[in-house]
Amino acid sequence: MPDSGLDAALGYSQESGIPYGIGLIKNKYIGRTFIAPGNRLDKVKIKLAAVTDAVKDKRVVLIDDSIVRGTTCGRIVKLLRDAGAKEIHVRISSPAFLHPCYYGTDIDSEEHLIACKHTVSEIADIIGADSLGYLPLESLSVLTGNDKFCNACFGGKYPTRIPKDTRKNRFEQRLSEKKK
Repeated sequence: MPDSGLDAALGYSQESGIPYGIGLIKNKYIGRTFIAPGNRLDKVKIKLAAVTDAVKDKRVVLIDDSIVRGTTCGRIVKLLRDAGAKEIHVRISSPAFLHPCYYGTDIDSEEHLIACKHTVSEIADIIGADSLGYLPLESLSVLTGNDKFCNACFGGKYPTRIPKDTRKNRFEQRLSEKKK
C-alpha cells in the first residue's frame, strides 16, 4: 500500500522470499483519505489505481500499516480483485487497533474500530481478503528494541489518565470563545 506499507512490504519480501512489486499507483494530488471528512471511499477511488500487469492472475500480498475501520482496506482489496488478482492476502505491520487513541491519531472510540467488533477471519471476509494477519502485540518491543513507547491503542495500557473530554474537535474552538 503506497506509501504507508512500503517499508514493511520490502521487509516482508526480504524475509519471505516473495518478490516485491508495486501493485497500486497513488495519485499524489489527493490528500490522506484516513483523516478526510465525508465519504473516504470516493476519495480512495480517485487516489489509487491498480497496476493490472502486476496483479492479474497472481496471488497478491497487500501490506499496510493498519486497519482502523476497514472501509479503505476493503476498497483497495476490491481494486485489486477488479484488476484480476487471483488471491489477496492482507498483512498489517501493526497489531489490531482495539482502543481509542487520545494522543493525536484519529481513533476516538472503540465503536469505530473494526477489530473491536470482529475476529480476524471476520475482518478478512468483510474487506474481501483471502486471509488477514496482524503483527502480534508482543512483537512491537522486540522489533523496536524498546518497550518505553505508547502502544495504548493496541494493548489498552495508557501512559496517562484518559482525558474527560475526548471529543475529536475539542481543540478546534477559538481562544476568544473559550470559557475564562
